[in-house]
Amino acid sequence: MAQDVLADTSTETGARFTEMVFPEQANHYGTLFGGHALSLMGKAAFIAATRRARAPVVMARSDKVEFHVPVRVGELIELAAHVARVGRSSMTVVVEVTSEGLVSGRRRLAVRGSFEMVAVDAEGRPVPITHSTPCKDSST
Repeated sequence: MAQDVLADTSTETGARFTEMVFPEQANHYGTLFGGHALSLMGKAAFIAATRRARAPVVMARSDKVEFHVPVRVGELIELAAHVARVGRSSMTVVVEVTSEGLVSGRRRLAVRGSFEMVAVDAEGRPVPITHSTPCKDSST
């Protein structure tokens, strides 16, 4: 009988996942709809912040989201999020979206933005972040 093995995620402070861009996620130009990109980025920020705080979190603000290049239907996007700053109850999470042509292998930074996430209690009130895992970029 197989045993479940739990991975040690105590040092995990980010999120990374890949999505394929399909026509239903695109605008009339055949490129990734900005609203869908923001939704995926919010999801990545949520995962990274929750892993860092090991507490429920909510998004308080998105800030300085920059769309660098269009992402076409049929391309992959890789989302990478990391916690760049931790305060008493809030965190800044930076999310980068990289596009990749499946056939060419060409990768480009497509979108980058930051999100302020806040650790909250069951009533939605801010709570201190007590989990002490260091940030990826401790200089910010």
